[in-house]
Amino acid sequence: MDVNRMIGKKTPKREVVRVVKESVIPISKNRIVEELEDLIENEADRSEFAKLCKRVEYVIRAWYMIHFENMMDLYLLFDPVHGASKIKEKKLSPEKVDELEQKFLSYLFQVMRKSNFAIVTDEEFEMAQSGNYLLNLPIVVDESKVDSTLLSKYFENNPCGNLPAFSDKYLIFRRAIGIDTTTEFFYMAKLDLIISRLWSWLLKKIKFEGIFRLICSPKSPTRSATFKRTEEPDEEYMTVERIRLESIDMSLGTLLGKVEIQEPTFDRMIVVYRKASTNGEKDRGIYIKHFKNIPMADMELVLPEKKSPSLTPMDWVQFLVSVVVGLGALFTSMETPGSDMWVAIAIISALVGYCAKIYFSFQQNMETYQNLITQSMYDKQLDSGKGTLLHLCDDVIQQEVKEVILSYFVLLQHGGATKSELDDRCEELIKEKFGLECNFDEEDAIQKLDKLGIVTRDEMDRRTCLSLKKANEIIGPTTEELVLKAKKRSQS
Repeated sequence: MDVNRMIGKKTPKREVVRVVKESVIPISKNRIVEELEDLIENEADRSEFAKLCKRVEYVIRAWYMIHFENMMDLYLLFDPVHGASKIKEKKLSPEKVDELEQKFLSYLFQVMRKSNFAIVTDEEFEMAQSGNYLLNLPIVVDESKVDSTLLSKYFENNPCGNLPAFSDKYLIFRRAIGIDTTTEFFYMAKLDLIISRLWSWLLKKIKFEGIFRLICSPKSPTRSATFKRTEEPDEEYMTVERIRLESIDMSLGTLLGKVEIQEPTFDRMIVVYRKASTNGEKDRGIYIKHFKNIPMADMELVLPEKKSPSLTPMDWVQFLVSVVVGLGALFTSMETPGSDMWVAIAIISALVGYCAKIYFSFQQNMETYQNLITQSMYDKQLDSGKGTLLHLCDDVIQQEVKEVILSYFVLLQHGGATKSELDDRCEELIKEKFGLECNFDEEDAIQKLDKLGIVTRDEMDRRTCLSLKKANEIIGPTTEELVLKAKKRSQS
């Protein structure tokens, strides 16, 4: 008997997920400033560049201050803990509260866009559900516990394309791509895989495989415009390798030893929703939860108001079909003249093993699910509510400052440039100096450079930066600089 053929031993296939490059710059502002300073040879210019970076940050903070303050003030009314008391204290009518909550969402989603967060689409969510990483249970939202009026009203007044089907109840935002690797023995998962392959091999031998596969085969993965499983090169995409247990060569070494699996992650995810009202009293709280490093295939971990996992109807179908097919194969083999007792024993063993596999796999997956939920609460959840809003405000400022610093430096080093030239040179600088790829947002960067008044534009639409000294003079001293000067004068 060829055991390798029975368990499906095969050469591992490389699975690559192609992801659209995002505009987020995944490098800290301080590191960018330090690295770029080192590229400036003249010491006086280095000092002027450092001063310019600080002044740019202070000006950009001032630009967004009113927007951030308005957003934070509005959120006080919709904080799930203290918001209700604030509304009563201000004696606001229900109509006024409706107006203010829509205004808050408008502020929030503007900040989301500026911080380079994108809404997860149906295609992306389906791709997450079609694969498994550490989470192997079907997770769904208990829709009776989630409000469906808040977001649906917002998008009714502010239409937006490519919204997911669940956008009336909750929104999931994502930003930046990373990689998560896990090295474990995965004994139960390996046993599950071996039993499945043995069962498939047995069904093939007794000519039942086609029927079983037709009834019980899982849904094939959905491919989307954002996540593509292909290895074709494209400047707009970056590739991330996905390593699953199913694709690993099941040799004796991998069966008994540790194996490493790998999955692309969303570096940051934010979930926005409101709980359904209970006891006739309308719940005004808006929940905003911030997560980090969530594997794409385990995206369901961030869903709000999750139902407790259980065996799905498909699991029961698989179980019942397995029993019927197994018993049918057993009776058929026993009635065949000259039937071999060992064949009957093999069928019974495979049937018992497959049923046991379904039960023990579910128990193991439940334990893993509880561990992952605990981990998502304590390790992967960055913040919620007001803390998340403060994170977002700082993210916006940092991204805007980094775009200005990089684009100004490129113009300083290379001279005048068109929009496309500036885009290419900034992306090349990020890749060569920091070893990272991103889709630099040259349009936004140029708008800020023009607003700051530190570049000029010619008839060919080429931007040229002013000298460091002139740029600092135009922006002028910051409040911090004036305070420090005043402090020095008082001490002298």
